[in-house]
Amino acid sequence: MRPPITSRAGRGPKSTTPLVTRTPHLVPRERIDMTATVKGPASYFPSIEKKYGRPVAEWKDLIRSSPLTKHMELVAWLKAEHGLGHGHANALVAHTLAEGPAKG
Repeated sequence: MRPPITSRAGRGPKSTTPLVTRTPHLVPRERIDMTATVKGPASYFPSIEKKYGRPVAEWKDLIRSSPLTKHMELVAWLKAEHGLGHGHANALVAHTLAEGPAKG
């Protein structure tokens, strides 16, 4: 049997990061970190709420109630009418459109 494929998580020979195996199914379940960090557009949500003072649900309702339907049109609208930065507007629109129509 071949040994598992390994790689360095850091770059270059000076990395002190240990080797990581690419066979997580062989790692005992209690050693797998199940506290995954939020990634993608949702990672912007805490800073959006802090900076603009509105909950994300309110921004999503605004996006859904807009007559605009295209991603970049909605981003431009949030930037022009509500003063959001491009990254924050893009994250809100991407996440909202990926969810589909409003539930309820």
